[in-house]
Amino acid sequence: MTAPVFVVEQVPAGPGPGFVLDGPEGRHAVSVKRLNPGEEVVLTDGRGGWAEGVVEAAEGKDRLVVAVRATGVEAEPEPRITVVQALPKGDRGELAVETMTETGVDAIVPWQASRCITQWRGDRGAKSLAKWRGTAREAGKQSRRVRFPVVGEAMTTKQVVALLASADLGVVLHEDRDAPSLALAVADLPAKGSIVVVVGPEGGVSPEELAAFAGAGAQPYRLGRSVLRTSTAGTAAVAVLLARTGRWS
Repeated sequence: MTAPVFVVEQVPAGPGPGFVLDGPEGRHAVSVKRLNPGEEVVLTDGRGGWAEGVVEAAEGKDRLVVAVRATGVEAEPEPRITVVQALPKGDRGELAVETMTETGVDAIVPWQASRCITQWRGDRGAKSLAKWRGTAREAGKQSRRVRFPVVGEAMTTKQVVALLASADLGVVLHEDRDAPSLALAVADLPAKGSIVVVVGPEGGVSPEELAAFAGAGAQPYRLGRSVLRTSTAGTAAVAVLLARTGRWS
């Protein structure tokens, strides 16, 4: 089994003994994971920095002392994959963030599509965004990542259009059988740069939104014969792209 990952504000500058992991992460390591001297751990800042080490001591309920053996920075992956996720109902947004993070997405953008039932306004929007970001952090740790996905501020359709216009490939997942679409499994993909995937709400992407995205160079694509829910479509698309771009090889 790979070593558990813990988040630190700043990764140690280099190998050496006596690095202290405390606070909530230290409590999780000592009281929940119950790590013992000699066990391996990975420390990360979630931005690509990492340190591999071995536990020297577990003290009290929330203090782990680690001997750091190696440090480094994981390069940013190419091509970068961003999913623009329309706001789902209930806790399906957290489910989408969790599974996309575990799969390997690089960035997630909440999108207030015209057909979204859920509305992010005021305190509710701030709390929902915080939940998405917390979910990405925890899923990043669970999946042993050292570069967690960036969860951006919620975007309007106009802002999503601008994001698509700057991408090397813009993909709009669209299930309408009457609208022509390409198969993502055979699409021409860039070797570098950025890929932006738009996942619509349960009610689908509106014709007006499709037209706006097309104006930014984004085409409609399908994943297969079945129609996936908004909370799972992004994860499936990320898996296809990671496999086809060679990032999983």
